[in-house]
Amino acid sequence: MKIGDKVRFISEKGGGVVVGFQNNNIAIVEDEDGFQVPTQVQDLVVVNDDKQAKMLSGATTPKIQEPDIPASHANAMANAPVAQNCNVPKALHVYERENSDQINLYLGFVPKDKQNISKTEFFMYLIDDCNFFLSFTYSLQQGDDYKLLAHNVLEPNTKLLISKLTLDDVQDFQNGAIQINAYKTDKPFKLQPSLDVKLKVDPVKFYKLHTFRENDFFDEDALVMSVVENGVPMKALTIEADDLKEKIIEKQRIEITAPARTAHKRNDNEPLVVDLHIDELLDTTAGMSHTDMLNFQLDKFRETLESFKQKKGFKIIFIHGKGEGVLRNAIIRELRYKYKKYTYQDASFQEYGYGATQVTIH
Repeated sequence: MKIGDKVRFISEKGGGVVVGFQNNNIAIVEDEDGFQVPTQVQDLVVVNDDKQAKMLSGATTPKIQEPDIPASHANAMANAPVAQNCNVPKALHVYERENSDQINLYLGFVPKDKQNISKTEFFMYLIDDCNFFLSFTYSLQQGDDYKLLAHNVLEPNTKLLISKLTLDDVQDFQNGAIQINAYKTDKPFKLQPSLDVKLKVDPVKFYKLHTFRENDFFDEDALVMSVVENGVPMKALTIEADDLKEKIIEKQRIEITAPARTAHKRNDNEPLVVDLHIDELLDTTAGMSHTDMLNFQLDKFRETLESFKQKKGFKIIFIHGKGEGVLRNAIIRELRYKYKKYTYQDASFQEYGYGATQVTIH
């Protein structure tokens, strides 16, 4: 199957022309009304012969009787805008993950050649990390107005390439806005609020190798920014170039001093307790966004697990608090995808309420 092929849907009437591929398994099919429908390749058959296409579709085009139009209205109607028919997306059976019924959307940048960071291209993705279809528009600010960059529908638990850019282009991507509507096609769902998220992309980050690192969504190192975490819009931290060195020095100082006062054991038979509350980890959060604080907390979580990975059967209790559940859900996601061998459970309710998770090293 290739771009330009005529295809028909196997499980229902209709079809169109392949105009692109979202990934190896998803083709973008444009129907006769001009709507583009992401479709599993296995649900399509190539039918470049018109006669064969008609037989497979089983569809006939109804004849529409033209209404009589008074001559006085003819000229006015000739110049009137034509309303497009609504295209209701077909119901797709989607495999759903547990605890993923809140909107999670990320922006990802993958360098084509990380070792040549100053000259390489960057692939820009939107990542749908939840059980909802996300209909989105992504616009870039130009003065007091916005210009549309991309619009599409993200399928649940997928990512979509929306642009390629160079370091020179990054300046134009600093200020943007993403508008989101969430829904499901094959089952009832709790109505989600429409979201309008203002974004700031920091150009300085693209010059630093350490900002592109291992992540849940790409095989390659990438810069991943939170757009929405568990239904809550996030804001990215903007650091001016002149302040970058001072910020790095301050963060290094905090990283050296923080572990000594956030992890403690009462005796050898009891679990290690690590408090991930941000005010326990940092002396100050001035100038930090929610995303930066969350990433700092997750770094502490990963560092602790790495420190004790050789101690089989060892138990660690991470205190994350209840709050909005953002940190807890992020920790559970790490355990499911990065630390699959480890077991975990809610820590003692009597001692920690709903605010802690116990992890056992295996």
